[in-house]
Amino acid sequence: MKVRSIFLSDIHLGTRGCQADCLLDFLREHESEHLYLVGDIVDFWAMGRSIQWSRTQNTVVQKILRRARHGEKVIFIPGNHDEALREYDNTSFGDLLIANEWVHTTVDGRRFLLVHGDIFDQVTRHHRWVAVLGDIAYDFLVRVNAWLSLARRTLRIRGYWSLAGYAKRKVKSAVNFICDFEESVIHAVRERELDGVICGHIHSAAIKEVEGLLYVNCGDWVDSCTAIVEHLDGRLELIEWRQHQFSDTTNAVIAAASAA
Repeated sequence: MKVRSIFLSDIHLGTRGCQADCLLDFLREHESEHLYLVGDIVDFWAMGRSIQWSRTQNTVVQKILRRARHGEKVIFIPGNHDEALREYDNTSFGDLLIANEWVHTTVDGRRFLLVHGDIFDQVTRHHRWVAVLGDIAYDFLVRVNAWLSLARRTLRIRGYWSLAGYAKRKVKSAVNFICDFEESVIHAVRERELDGVICGHIHSAAIKEVEGLLYVNCGDWVDSCTAIVEHLDGRLELIEWRQHQFSDTTNAVIAAASAA
């Protein structure tokens, strides 16, 4: 599929939970003019505890750099997990540009602030140790979810179910946190007279209108495997790649059964 722009966040390279194989499959299926990496691409926090870097994660990095060399505009916006790169604001490393924030203009003229989003998270800004504990807890949920997924496949239960996603939807404090985060981001965008924001950080993918502005969150590639794409007409779409893969597999099985 040819699209104008791809927006990815929270890949968390260097961790066991990184779904590098799904991301690599997504990148192979989507060509673009712009590729935005919206923070937490490399997880230096987790790598300080234990480095889990697979061959597939190496391939993801090589794929991104190759796209940059071949003329795709690649911009890396650091997040809190790779915040060490923020001191290189507006610095190019070969064909890759690092910028702490960016304003992207869609083909239909809308202007979006691109920022990771941790600056709007009061816990991350003022209580780092709480954020680190939360990161460890989230990693635990993702590991448990891997076992649950294995059990569902063994029992031949179709589809993908996320324990971390279920907790976000059902735990009141998590729901309130997401709402507060969205409101803070939109308030900052309104002051800058932009049309919306594209961010990451909270691992909760969304495209929705909030107070007359468009709030877009890329989600993550640890649990949900989601991305935002801008089509050639300027339309923004949220792609759930894991669900897409399940759908393709189901369709292939149905087609094979029909052919038989």
